[in-house]
Amino acid sequence: MTSALASSVIEPSETPATAVLLPSRGAAILARLAEVGRFGAVGTIAFFVDLGVYNLLRFGPGGSPHVSALWAKVIAVVLATAVSWLGSRHWTFADRRTDQPAREAFSFLVVNGLGMAISLLCLVVTTDVLGLTSPLAENVAANVVGLALANVFRYFAYRHLVFAAPR
Repeated sequence: MTSALASSVIEPSETPATAVLLPSRGAAILARLAEVGRFGAVGTIAFFVDLGVYNLLRFGPGGSPHVSALWAKVIAVVLATAVSWLGSRHWTFADRRTDQPAREAFSFLVVNGLGMAISLLCLVVTTDVLGLTSPLAENVAANVVGLALANVFRYFAYRHLVFAAPR
């Protein structure tokens, strides 16, 4: 080793026992991207649970509705929320969860309710304020813009409010 390089390297025997190893900026960015990827994967699975359960209950085997549209959606959302809760707590934010699962669950439900309100607000602005009521306009408002804004809100709320164990 050159003397300049050697003077900047700390030998393991010289490292203080109390030293804290901080991740490099690149490692921190990669960790956050991995967390966002896990969040997206859990959300995608929950979305397909919602979609699949709803359609199974409404149009399942035999082709006739087995449950009313409203009850089918309630059941589908409850199951999708449970999947999202479990995936978020045990995978996406596993290193951030607290020892208070009841508080986390309550906060999770509140955050999801606020996320739904964001999607609904986008739909209300599109239909009632802008007067755009075509199927395309409604779907873009609720399921593209509303869902995107709600998911950004959910990610940061889950990370900083719901799963906020001291690190």
